[in-house]
Amino acid sequence: MKRALLLLAAAALGSPPVKAPQVTRAALMAMEKVFDSRIERLSIEDPFDLLGAARGVYLEGYGAVFTAEANLVIGPVITPFRPTVTKEEVARLHAKKQQRLPVLKQAMREMLADAAASLDAVPPNEQIVVAVSLFYFSWEDKTGLPGQILMQAQRQALVNRKLGRLSAAALDSAIQTKEF
Repeated sequence: MKRALLLLAAAALGSPPVKAPQVTRAALMAMEKVFDSRIERLSIEDPFDLLGAARGVYLEGYGAVFTAEANLVIGPVITPFRPTVTKEEVARLHAKKQQRLPVLKQAMREMLADAAASLDAVPPNEQIVVAVSLFYFSWEDKTGLPGQILMQAQRQALVNRKLGRLSAAALDSAIQTKEF
């Protein structure tokens, strides 16, 4: 028993101290609120549907990652009083979602820049990542529409663009965009 206590005490004394994360939860929460607000305000007349709040996490040595889930268009809903959706409605919804993708992508680029400017504690060589998962009903035509859009860039490139030290074209090549 004494031996076990001595080993436990030695392990505790020999372990490195746990340090607080560089990026605070409060800083991440502030950016989450900015992202939520931006998605909700993309179109006042016909809003995007934010499905749950954005979430941010800081991964030491990698950077800050923000995720959200949204529906590009609030479309018709199947109910007992409306058991089907017409082909025309499906086609209109699909076309509208295709039109809104560039709007969402532009907002995501702005979210990257906002996060880079606000999160000073993220080292310049680490990444800022924004990922939006898109919601679809089972009856929707998803042809040509991604299930998720992911954008990331090194924080320093984003800050340099905000300060005018980097051209828009150079930033375009620095931002990695993937659609799944």
